[in-house]
Amino acid sequence: MRFSFDAEVWQWDARTDSAWFFVSLPVEASEDIRELPRIPRGFGAVKVRARIGEAQWSTSIFPDATVGTYVLPLKRSVRKAQDLHLGSVARVDLEVIEG
Repeated sequence: MRFSFDAEVWQWDARTDSAWFFVSLPVEASEDIRELPRIPRGFGAVKVRARIGEAQWSTSIFPDATVGTYVLPLKRSVRKAQDLHLGSVARVDLEVIEG
């Protein structure tokens, strides 16, 4: 299952002392992913392959109970390579690699 979307970079406000940055998946994509049969993982994680610009990496997305969508953590190396900062809008290509 693949998705492409634009999303704003935001920082996890529970840990402002650290550099935890994310983008939120669209509601529709999150609903589709939630319905996939998969092996239960800690924190509801789902394995994915992500791409922003030239940066591609494997990671997990996590459910965000406050808004009901999944969130994609952005590695520092990706943010730096793609010049992404708090409030930037990123074009994300995402492939669910478990299901």
